[in-house]
Amino acid sequence: MYISTRFKIVLHLCAFLVVLYSLTMIPPMLLALIEKERSLFAFFSTFVIAFSTGMLCWAATRQEKVNLETRDGFLIIVLFWLLFSIISAMPLWMDDGLSLSLADAMFEGVSGITTTGASVFHSVTPLPKSILYYRAQLNFVGGLGVIVLAVAVLPLLGIGGMKLYQSEMPGPFKEERLTPRLADTAKSLWVTYMLLGGACTIAYWVAGMTFFDALCHGLSTVSLGGFSTRTESIGFYQSDAIELVAGAFSLLSAVNFTLYFVAITRRSLKPFRRNAELRFFLMMVALVVAVVTVGVWRAGMYDLPQSFVHAFFLTSSMMTDNGLATADYASWPRDIIVLLLSASFFGGCVGSTCGGIKALRFLILFKQSRHEIHQLAHPRAIMSIRVGKAIINDRVLRSVWSFFFLYILTTCAFVWLLNLQGYDLLTSFATVAACINNMGLGFGETAAGFATLNDTSKYLMCAAMLLGRLEIFPVLILLSRTFWRS
Repeated sequence: MYISTRFKIVLHLCAFLVVLYSLTMIPPMLLALIEKERSLFAFFSTFVIAFSTGMLCWAATRQEKVNLETRDGFLIIVLFWLLFSIISAMPLWMDDGLSLSLADAMFEGVSGITTTGASVFHSVTPLPKSILYYRAQLNFVGGLGVIVLAVAVLPLLGIGGMKLYQSEMPGPFKEERLTPRLADTAKSLWVTYMLLGGACTIAYWVAGMTFFDALCHGLSTVSLGGFSTRTESIGFYQSDAIELVAGAFSLLSAVNFTLYFVAITRRSLKPFRRNAELRFFLMMVALVVAVVTVGVWRAGMYDLPQSFVHAFFLTSSMMTDNGLATADYASWPRDIIVLLLSASFFGGCVGSTCGGIKALRFLILFKQSRHEIHQLAHPRAIMSIRVGKAIINDRVLRSVWSFFFLYILTTCAFVWLLNLQGYDLLTSFATVAACINNMGLGFGETAAGFATLNDTSKYLMCAAMLLGRLEIFPVLILLSRTFWRS
């Protein structure tokens, strides 16, 4: 049986990844020490437990040679994200000053590491600085995925990381790499990611934030995570400049990170101009921004320039599944909010930190639908579906259609389950959209936060967030009988 022959390999790699992730407790632990906050004990305890447990399991299962199979990659990714979530929740649960239940701590931890940004805190402004930073760090680390960081280190241990990389990276073209060696690919992605985070932090600082707020918002913005240091989110600052920075970097972070690498390497902007998915994404963003601008202006909420600024920011934030918000977004016209919640399913580009279905899949579905219309009109014509210069083969088409069907079916199932818990249909839809798309902004009963959900609903939404982050297929593969056959 697969489980008996591959168990040690899977446990060995999971243990190594747990050790790696435990090191992320050090920065908030040092901040808590400097600020003399009680959270120090919670971060230290989490570090000791995760590091020691990981090291013991890693040493006990150490082997001379480790060969990963495709099935190992899927199993390790799912198991580790479960461990990821538990470890992320531990300091929040163990901190007596936060007084969070296990369900609340799990929800906040999963929300942070999946870059969802949904929160159970009624007010985050009074939270200790170490906790505020930790929440932003969760977003940042989860944004590109600790797995991509891990594959840069795995080759040093004699372990090939390609199977992990293929299981983790989003989109239908998972076999593409930036450089011939996977470790170089992972390093290049992280360098690009960190440079973008640094630029965003500086932009926020110049726009008027304190450095600490700018750092935390910079980390959460480029990861499209949405955690803020303020209860009112970006709306606290009442600054057009800050909203424009947030909106612009939300869009920049929703671009395929491979394009940044290629553009920097070639010292040319042509990769951006020639990318069909990016053009399609920006066209859809512009369309939604225009509709939302007119909608809030006609509702008499702001004058036309202010309507554009707020519409650009909130559309960019929700469509890319960032989740930063204006203070009064819940008072916007209901039809506009429903439009933005629906737009969160669109997401950004593949290879970015966004959630949702992704622009490339929608572009492929649009071209396939148009192709079908032409084929019906001209049955004997021989036509192919292209995205840019690439011809889309039947294997990719089947994958995209299957993912789209499963994503919508899973969303409907979660909406139904929340509806069974007693929540109205709009609240159920908004909450599920916020969680499965890793977007983080609710509506209805969850407009002010997700603490109003009962414990069962919080665990359901934890599952929705993880399914959205892992793009459903890895979880379903583990649940299939064929996976466990030798």
